[in-house]
Amino acid sequence: MTGEAARVRQMWHLLEPLHAVLYYAPEAFGEAAALGCDVEERWPSYFAWRAAPLGAADARTVVRTFHSFAPAMVDGYVPDIWATAAPDAVLAARLRAVDRVYRVLFGDRVEGPEFAEAAALARRAAEAAGGQASPGMGPANFALPWPDAPHLALWQAATVLREHRGDGHIAALTEAGLDPGEALVSFAAVGAAAPEVFASRGWSPEEWGAARQRLQERGLIAADGTATDAGRELRAKVELRTDEEAAAPWRALGEPGRERLADLLGEPWLEVIGSGMLPSENTLGIGKV
Repeated sequence: MTGEAARVRQMWHLLEPLHAVLYYAPEAFGEAAALGCDVEERWPSYFAWRAAPLGAADARTVVRTFHSFAPAMVDGYVPDIWATAAPDAVLAARLRAVDRVYRVLFGDRVEGPEFAEAAALARRAAEAAGGQASPGMGPANFALPWPDAPHLALWQAATVLREHRGDGHIAALTEAGLDPGEALVSFAAVGAAAPEVFASRGWSPEEWGAARQRLQERGLIAADGTATDAGRELRAKVELRTDEEAAAPWRALGEPGRERLADLLGEPWLEVIGSGMLPSENTLGIGKV
């Protein structure tokens, strides 16, 4: 991994947990319940929170922009979620949710100078990402109004940056000839997470097996499901290409700004990880690749 790629990936690792608390925090489920979402499982609120910047998107749009979810799974939630709560209501509720979660995690420090400085730096990076990706989740989030409160602006910047990276990742997977199912199977094959973790994306055993068979035929995974040398090389190229696609915001921020933001994010990152709010093993493979 090049020096720039390592720095780009470090920023993703620092920002991703600050974004992802929305999908797991009890306070977020409380806001989702107030909207009328079923909170007995996490997926109704997940699809609502994440898809709302797209407007009242149909299932096909969500499948395309989220990429890793089985179409049949998406059909179970979209577009029904918009009958429960309109996108504008969801967007307002997700900021209330983040406000509540961040105040639980970080207390009065959300009003302090370090959060304000981190928000300003992250927003500068996010603004450089705004026009970089093709239409997708990054631009949809970038088009939203910026919250006034620094801790909410920090969360929104983290969201723009992680979705910008996700858009680039989809482009890298497509360039590598990996469809959504194959992307997950090949990621599991390099040890990013156990195949059972990827089951959360809704692919049936038959669909998973078919994707695995296609990758075997290409010489990318072995009969036992582990990656071959060629498979590992292809996944490494995908991740490097993803880092390259995600690099522009950090070049625009400059190395001193990036380093300062990394320093400012270190303690909040530790607190989120230490809270136990997020799963220890995830489909992103953070810390594994």
